[in-house]
Amino acid sequence: METITPIAPDFSVSPQVRPEDMPAIAAAGFRSVLCNRPDGEEPGQPDAAALGHAALEQGLAFLHVPVASPDIAAADAQAMRAALDRLPKPVLAFCRSGARSTALHNAAVALNDNGAATYDVVIVGGGSAGIACAASLLKRRGDLSIAIIEPSDVHYYQPGWTLVGAGVFDPQTTRRTMAEVMPRKAHWIRQAVSAFHPDSSSVALDDGTMVAYRALVVAPGLKLDWDAIPGLSETLGRNGVTSNYRYDLAPYTHELVRSAAQGRALFTQPPMPIKCAGAPQKAMYLSCHEWEKRGLLEEIDVEFHSAGPALFGVADYVPALMTYIERYGIDFQPGSKLVGVDGAARVARFEQGSDGNKTVVERPFDMLHVVPPQVAPDFIRSSPLADESGFVAADPATLRHPTWPNLFALGDVVATTNAKTAAAARKQAPVVAVNVLAALDGKQPQAGYDGYGSCPLTVERGRIVLAEFGYGGKLLPSFPTWLIDGRRLPPIYWHGMLKGREWLADPRPIGQVR
Repeated sequence: METITPIAPDFSVSPQVRPEDMPAIAAAGFRSVLCNRPDGEEPGQPDAAALGHAALEQGLAFLHVPVASPDIAAADAQAMRAALDRLPKPVLAFCRSGARSTALHNAAVALNDNGAATYDVVIVGGGSAGIACAASLLKRRGDLSIAIIEPSDVHYYQPGWTLVGAGVFDPQTTRRTMAEVMPRKAHWIRQAVSAFHPDSSSVALDDGTMVAYRALVVAPGLKLDWDAIPGLSETLGRNGVTSNYRYDLAPYTHELVRSAAQGRALFTQPPMPIKCAGAPQKAMYLSCHEWEKRGLLEEIDVEFHSAGPALFGVADYVPALMTYIERYGIDFQPGSKLVGVDGAARVARFEQGSDGNKTVVERPFDMLHVVPPQVAPDFIRSSPLADESGFVAADPATLRHPTWPNLFALGDVVATTNAKTAAAARKQAPVVAVNVLAALDGKQPQAGYDGYGSCPLTVERGRIVLAEFGYGGKLLPSFPTWLIDGRRLPPIYWHGMLKGREWLADPRPIGQVR
């Protein structure tokens, strides 16, 4: 008989049970056996009919509620709830390992009397911000019931794509399955949100299911609006058009840089807000350094077209960056916004000039690295949570919504003026965790966020200009010098930030925010 693990006073789980195990199960005091494995999952697995017959011989009740996936759907939770209501207690449930039965039990217990799941905390989004916040919450209060609503089955370390484009990282090192990064005590609802109902503290899912909460955390990230630039989508990944802002395209960046020997390379940056405002420049600097090392830089005309008026939003870092603009001979074009791409002709169109005096300039290219415009996700923009920008309204310090006190937002989706970076989410996650727990306890927010964000601008292989700043461009240096190397950051992300280890991110009381 495999190991039995108690989950609740009247409910335990185990790996695969066999007919010959039934006497020991009865002797252990169980009155019911619940099978959560579909028949035929693997060779040699006893079928449910044989198991049910053996259970009945020992006076045990038996039910078969098969679920094939660890992603628990609403119907699965309701079937499990019905089985638990019907079976004599205590119950022993089993699947291949016990994990599926545990997840089913947690989902069933969370259902309210109307068949809708209710949790202490619902988190919308399983990206950097959502996972980190869940981990910080569970670190402080491990018995919380938390649901994370996330439709994707893959989680990406997106800052690593810059180094994929430079040939430093393999693309596979920047991705993991969502199941790998999901906190063990959180319930993953693998669906998308269709609507928010903050007055009734609930959200609607795409399948029509309602999920209720005591506190809501909104962290779905932002939307890369590739279609906002005419001609761009259909030429991405070919005709010399690439972007490190997409997992599948970053290797193409490296291919273009490695194969270039002469010609013109254009790098673009759209209007703010964008995630990781340093990434457009990092792609350019690393490309130039590669061409410099190979003695090709003088043969390649490099242009940086930025829709903004300055090289970087915090003036203190501009002189160091301008040193590299000059070293690499980059033609910096501020106020130049990409408005069209003709991939077949290899021509990019830029809108330049001030209001009332704008012109469109065409620039031929051999390589074009594009950063797309970025907006709030559609289901956020159309929701009552959004402000006029389309992003989720929130107090800049507490990250609490101004209308609903049990609703918080963090990461790229929040309508605050901080830089949209993973470093910002790393700082915001414990602040939101502390304030969510205060809301659950009927208290006012306790922690404050100072707008911290950082951009490690890789200007050449092995050298970084690390920009760390808060609201209003205030300099907020915090990282030790030995860590200023992009190759050291992924382990901190996977094993630190996503696990609730708040190194250099301890939340400060509101009155102590710098």
